Amino acid sequence: MNKKNQRDQTDQRFQFGKNWEKFLVGLDDIQITESERALLEMVGVDSFSGKTFLDIGSGSGLSSLAAKRSGAKVYSFDYDPYSVGCTKELKQRFSPDDSGWIIEQGDVLNQGYLNSLGKFDIVYSWGVVHHTGAMWKALDNLSNLVSPSGRLFIAIYNDQGRASRRWKKIKRMYNHLPRGLRFVVWLPALVRLWGPTVVVDFLNAKPFHTWKNYGTNRGMSAWTDFIDWVGGYPFEVAKPEEIFAFFRKHGFVLEKLKTCAGGHGCNEFVFSKSIGSK
Repeated sequence: MNKKNQRDQTDQRFQFGKNWEKFLVGLDDIQITESERALLEMVGVDSFSGKTFLDIGSGSGLSSLAAKRSGAKVYSFDYDPYSVGCTKELKQRFSPDDSGWIIEQGDVLNQGYLNSLGKFDIVYSWGVVHHTGAMWKALDNLSNLVSPSGRLFIAIYNDQGRASRRWKKIKRMYNHLPRGLRFVVWLPALVRLWGPTVVVDFLNAKPFHTWKNYGTNRGMSAWTDFIDWVGGYPFEVAKPEEIFAFFRKHGFVLEKLKTCAGGHGCNEFVFSKSIGSK
């Protein structure tokens, strides 16, 4: 796929930053603390003190903020200007005068831009590169940003085969529809994805318990994540073994894996550079 097809399909690309703007309105300290806890736990450290942290596709800025609160020197970038704005807003709220947190608009597919960044102790990209339109190229690019003793933490949509191909069509349809008609896509998807859980919660005499407590999942919002899922296009997927094989060839060792149990979510991977890798 050429660069024009990768990045110029503005009529089909979901506006992630617009979705994150709504998320920030209700963001609270509990969600921020949970994001920080989940990040440190997955990487397997108590803090990021003295570490450099690169957030590729910073989105709302929540993970960048969590890394900053954990002691890291943070560099955040996103392709979407609205996402850049969200990240800058969080910095303004919680760390306005901190020179150790840099935020830019950037593209993980732009090799020249990435070459200017250097290398980082922790390279983080959660649920981002599968929306670039060139996932494997993006993964190849970001693999070069990890320092020799560093870690790479990524999350990639799970390949469900036929179900993933069906979701891709749904996502494309959502982005083609006028904003006022998008409910014809998200409403049945909401029933499909959340209906069984809501029923179980009612049967357990805990109405909407799972929805209300979704913030314990990395500090995220149920509604924001749902719209992100239904509208998130471009859309690519990978099997866990494909990601493992790809990074093994690039000189990485798998440290931790958290799967979505074959579902429609993301598989999470933490890799470290193997001895002798550049």
